[in-house]
Amino acid sequence: MIYHLLYPLHTTISGFNVFRYITFRTIYATLTAFLICFLIGPWVIKKLKQMQVRQYIREDGPQTHLQKAGTPTMGGVLIIFSVVVSTLLWTNLANIYIWIMLFVIIGFGAIGFADDYLMLVKKRSRGLSVKAKFMLQIIVALFEA
Repeated sequence: MIYHLLYPLHTTISGFNVFRYITFRTIYATLTAFLICFLIGPWVIKKLKQMQVRQYIREDGPQTHLQKAGTPTMGGVLIIFSVVVSTLLWTNLANIYIWIMLFVIIGFGAIGFADDYLMLVKKRSRGLSVKAKFMLQIIVALFEA
């Protein structure tokens, strides 16, 4: 979006020519994603704790995993949100590969969300079955191909 707004100005102001370089946009996209996580991360974690979105640990697992009990889950929502927003802001949206990447990250994120959501509803350490996760991943991969 920023690319499409500012790069056309390079004919008038030569400094805007820097927006055509993918390395420049990559650096700023990374910084934008970091800032999004840094600024809204504490708020998201607080909301997840308020909603009692907690990790459930299997009893038959290693004893060291028991200390993870109660850790907020669904943190991937924050990461995926920051990556998608940053990508939409800094990339050339006319590039088909950008849309494929966005579809894949949102598709796999939805699978992870469904897995975590089922874990929370069932109040146990297993969400989607391995077979269901694998099939959904294959569907996402085939759909983008």
